[in-house]
Amino acid sequence: MYQEIESFSYDKEDYKLLPFDFCGGYVGFLGYNLKVECGAASNVHKSVAPDACFFFVDNLVVIDHTNDDVYILSVRYIHHSVETESNGSLNAELWLNEMEEMLLGLKSTSTQTFNEKKMQPMPTFCEESFVIDKTRNQYVNDIEKCLKFIRDGESYELCLTTQMRRRFANVDALGLYLKLRENNPAPYAAWLNFANENLSICSSSPERFLRLNGNGTLEAKPIKGTISRGASLEEDERLKLQLQYSEKDQAENLMIVDLLRNDLGRVCEPGTVEVPSLMEVQSYATVHTMVSTIQGKKRSDLSPIDCVRAAFPGGSMTGAPKLRSIELLDSLENCSRGIYSGSIGFFSYNQKFDLNIVIRTIVIHENEASVGAGGAIVTLSNAEDEYEEMMLKARAPTKAVLEYQSELGC
Repeated sequence: MYQEIESFSYDKEDYKLLPFDFCGGYVGFLGYNLKVECGAASNVHKSVAPDACFFFVDNLVVIDHTNDDVYILSVRYIHHSVETESNGSLNAELWLNEMEEMLLGLKSTSTQTFNEKKMQPMPTFCEESFVIDKTRNQYVNDIEKCLKFIRDGESYELCLTTQMRRRFANVDALGLYLKLRENNPAPYAAWLNFANENLSICSSSPERFLRLNGNGTLEAKPIKGTISRGASLEEDERLKLQLQYSEKDQAENLMIVDLLRNDLGRVCEPGTVEVPSLMEVQSYATVHTMVSTIQGKKRSDLSPIDCVRAAFPGGSMTGAPKLRSIELLDSLENCSRGIYSGSIGFFSYNQKFDLNIVIRTIVIHENEASVGAGGAIVTLSNAEDEYEEMMLKARAPTKAVLEYQSELGC
């Protein structure tokens, strides 16, 4: 996959006319266990799901919901024999014509606008509805162990996580994704279905892991610091300010910013790594979050895959220093994170890529729905508060599962 993307020749002028990054290539996910390909010592826990899966995408329809525009693309001439190019050109033309005819024949329907900043405080989570890998006491005890690691100088920050699971058989995963998107719209949401693996992923992630744009700029947008939306405008504003001025959340965020600056510094031109936005509070349907932006100019001698390898897994899901924190977390967590904490996104033939952080996500595999959640532990952390924050992050996806199954009578 990587060699094909990097060797593909294309007309840059054609791609410049398109107002989006993905123009054919590969779409899929990188699981957390790929950390061993990026410097981690080992995988203590084996994932039941694949470590990575990607679709090859040569025909695509792109819908711009903001401007009501539709683009139909077909990639051709991937190979170089005359016969293959001729057949590829013919197949592309046929597909483009068929798709245009089909789209023109569609009836107009009303669309629902999802407001990312709509205030929607979360309901109480029913623990009995999901089986949680760690009980409250076990998770709190693990937080105390993290605090001891930090006091002993083993780490500065540890992103402790757990998983919760529920049977989810014979149910349309796309319908579940639409329910999740309705309840918790987010800018890096995604739905993937790998029928051969009996695997579907419904993600409403608000976090970008890493992007490479057409100008060669790498960008990471880690989230560290999360608080619930309020039940009233007054409470909502109070909670937003509480997050903005939280010493603990600022410490979490700043440490991960430093980690990402170091990660990007390994693959960017010297002196180009900068932080144009530090600890900005952004509001979504169910939570306020604290987001920073780190950018740098990619070195010309490195590939997109080199850039991903230098920064994966995202520092917001590990802690700092990254590799030692990963080792400590492996010793505490009793199962593989699997797809959770990894990345979903694309690698495009025009050498651009965009990947999210897999959070606020439902993974459906072998008739089971799983949701991962966690939070960063620092010196200022309170164990009970950290447990409640972890549960807050799980509520949007778990609520979507329960509501959707209830609507279907499951």
